[in-house]
Amino acid sequence: MQPPRSFAEFWPHYVLAHRHPLTRGFHCSGTLLGWLLLAAAIVLRRAWLVAAALVVPYALAWFSHFFVEHNRPASFAHPLWSWLADQRMVALMLAGRMGEEVCRCAEKV
Repeated sequence: MQPPRSFAEFWPHYVLAHRHPLTRGFHCSGTLLGWLLLAAAIVLRRAWLVAAALVVPYALAWFSHFFVEHNRPASFAHPLWSWLADQRMVALMLAGRMGEEVCRCAEKV
C-alpha cells in the first residue's frame, strides 16, 4: 500500500485504525482533557500543565492502540495529520457522527 500523500488520503486510514469504540473513547477523553489542561495552564500560569496537556492525550491514545485496537499509532508516521485527525474525530464523536464515519470509510476499502 502506498503511503498517503494528503490529509484526505490519510483520513480513511486513520478512521479505520480507530474502529473500536473504546479506542475512540480513550482518544476523546484524552483530547478533551488535554484541552482542559492547556486552558488551566493559561489561567493558572503553570508551565508544567502545558507538558501534561501534551503527555496525557498521547498516553491515553497510545494505551488504546496497544491494548485495545492492537495496532500502531498513526502519530508515529504522521504526527501533524494524526493530531488534526484526532481533533476531527473528537468533533464527530461529540456530534454523534463518528460511528457512521467508520462505516463510510470501511465501505471504501
